[in-house]
Amino acid sequence: MATTEHPPPSRLRAWMLEGLSDMGKGVQQAPHARPEPPHKGQRWYRVMCLTGVDYFSTLGYQPGIAALAAGLLSPVATVVLVIVTLAGALPVYRRVAEESPHGEGSIAMLERLLSFWKGKLFVLALLGFAATDFLITITLSAADAATHMVENPHLTGALHGRQMLITLVLVALLGAVFLKGFLEAIGVAVALVVAYLGLNAVVVAVGLWHVITAGHLVTDWTAALTAEHGNVFAMIGVSLLVFPKLALGLSGFETGVAVMPHVQGDLGDTEEHPKGRIRDTKKLLTTAALIMSVFLIVTSFITTVLIPEKEFKPGGQANGRALAYLAHEYLGNAFGTVYDVSTIAILWFAGASAMAGLLNLMPRYLPRYGMAPHWARAVRPMVLVFTLIAFLVTWIFDANVDAQGGAYATGVLVLMSSAAIAVTIAARRAGQRGWAIGFGVVSAVLLYVTGANVVERPDGVKIGACFIAGIILVSLLSRLARAFELRVTDVQLDSMAERFIRDMASRRIRFIANEPDQRDKAEYRDKIEQIRADNDMPEQEDFVFVEVTVTDPSEFEAGLTVRGEVLHNRYRVLTLESSSIPNALAALLLHVRDTTGCIPHIYFEWTEGTPFANFLRFFLFGQGEVAPVTREVLREAEPDRARRPRVHTG
Repeated sequence: MATTEHPPPSRLRAWMLEGLSDMGKGVQQAPHARPEPPHKGQRWYRVMCLTGVDYFSTLGYQPGIAALAAGLLSPVATVVLVIVTLAGALPVYRRVAEESPHGEGSIAMLERLLSFWKGKLFVLALLGFAATDFLITITLSAADAATHMVENPHLTGALHGRQMLITLVLVALLGAVFLKGFLEAIGVAVALVVAYLGLNAVVVAVGLWHVITAGHLVTDWTAALTAEHGNVFAMIGVSLLVFPKLALGLSGFETGVAVMPHVQGDLGDTEEHPKGRIRDTKKLLTTAALIMSVFLIVTSFITTVLIPEKEFKPGGQANGRALAYLAHEYLGNAFGTVYDVSTIAILWFAGASAMAGLLNLMPRYLPRYGMAPHWARAVRPMVLVFTLIAFLVTWIFDANVDAQGGAYATGVLVLMSSAAIAVTIAARRAGQRGWAIGFGVVSAVLLYVTGANVVERPDGVKIGACFIAGIILVSLLSRLARAFELRVTDVQLDSMAERFIRDMASRRIRFIANEPDQRDKAEYRDKIEQIRADNDMPEQEDFVFVEVTVTDPSEFEAGLTVRGEVLHNRYRVLTLESSSIPNALAALLLHVRDTTGCIPHIYFEWTEGTPFANFLRFFLFGQGEVAPVTREVLREAEPDRARRPRVHTG
């Protein structure tokens, strides 16, 4: 709100803050940021490739996971996974895209259910699991790509023992891509996804050909399956029991919604009603789910039938690389090497969709809550922050893929469960009973899978709890550091309020801060007499009262609407609603100064109680020792003492 001139930013600072919040519209720019042209977005199938580098890259390890978990039953268990994907997760996230078209996802939907601090803490907890999901995606995928490089027969001698270094280099390269620009990330993703899916299609076609030409393979498999499990019902029952171990095949939906702001949509789309973006995002989600479902079923079948069971186990040639095993076995080492390169590349870049999700999600919440600095709305500084955190996570887990698997699955499943619950509530509130029941069933299934995963791998919850604790601690410290900022984005006066200001501008502008009580004639009369006595002022001085009603003190910044009224045919009163009394008063004073050219005065009385207790009341509830805090907000907003509104306390 202050008009004080700031020195021009350095070239490095301008570059770092360039492209501020281009991961989503509607977020305010930080100070000194150079304005960006409106983001036009990309075609939905190109954005699908960005989220697909995470989703589709699971083909590198999902068939092996299914074979280890279900054995001969792997194709049947994978069919169960596909049913849950198409009949459960896909409808849920299509509804999430409709309800939250700006990329906030289910977190924004659940945020509306709670207010005040409990709502903020709830969102921070979900952001902790989101950070777990996205950051572990970055580190796990890079570590898996490094593992493939180290275990490649041509590179083992040169790279043995250097997995940590390779993983850190891959994470750094990913960060460099996003520092260069988001469009470059989409271009790389498109090339990788097209190449990877094309190579997988070749492997699948060759594998199916060998299964068809050697007819005994299918009969041998079905005979062994029947001998082991007896009947179809037993097979389905066992598949349901092992299903939680296959749940990583559901990953990708949350990032699909998180990158939604990059979908181009229609020319007539508005931020309030982006119908084209919603429609095309649904196409994105549906197409990705269908492609992945076909590949999951076919690859689980051919790997189970063609690869000996012992090769899936630790130390086996197909462990963690079942399709690569088939590529080398049936298409030769030349094609197999090309397939390995493609797998390594897409596993490395799988972190791109996670990085895009983080860059879209975190700046939408933490700065708005006052729980991150202004620069957290800019893309490049946040890329550096997330890259450094990824370095730390990689070092803590020693670039071990298995050690990070539990945390990854927990983050994915918690977010999917929260999305299912959110759309269930949304459908119920909309009076859609059928959809509410259906989404409720999906919620129950996902909660069961989440619980089973937590029981089997509790380390995921522990890691998620560490992320949550870290986010909450940093957020509260940031909120504390920004407590005295001018948190009002704009000030709007109604006609009566403007009339009061114009009238006072011809004299000295004097306000009295009043905490409304009975609002009777005696209250205002006594307040004026007290202010005159405390400040030794003559009776001819006139005043305008200012009364602030605290709304949600957990909110950090918002616009301010000022309304004027005349009470008891004598007393002029300006009424305001804000999350913080001192910040609202400071914003009003600066606005009056800027519009009239006069320095306003405001008069307070001291608040009873200890200063520390009153500061805590201000920090948590937006009120407390109002006078000194108002003065401090003004001091930070206007360094020039001569132009600063005057604060008087008696």
